[in-house]
Amino acid sequence: MNDQIKFYEEKLAYEMDPADLFEALENGENIVVVDTRKSFGYEKEHIPTAINLPHRNMTEENTRDFDRSPIYVCYCDGIGCNASTRGALNMARLGFNVRELKGGIEWWKFDGYATEGEGATEGAVLQCAC
Repeated sequence: MNDQIKFYEEKLAYEMDPADLFEALENGENIVVVDTRKSFGYEKEHIPTAINLPHRNMTEENTRDFDRSPIYVCYCDGIGCNASTRGALNMARLGFNVRELKGGIEWWKFDGYATEGEGATEGAVLQCAC
């Protein structure tokens, strides 16, 4: 039984779902949301407050001035994309405390949360569902 508990604790230590992220942002937790897709995806639509740092461009040099105290939550398009996994791995290698957003922006929208950008959606959720 201890192996199961350890497995799930470790899993939750490295990922979060859209409801967890929404609630953390609403509560003002120290989180930086990172869109790890190419800039055209970010410009089209992104999670509010997100910064764009494509996983292919993450380096020690361009993250040198980033605050090391927040949790960085990486996301991409969704389950058919691995940019968030690559981004989370890169950021972890660079010494950041990182989580991966399960389902990416697609599950974010599926859960009813707003987006920003050229194709912004208003969102229907006023509070998290979980």
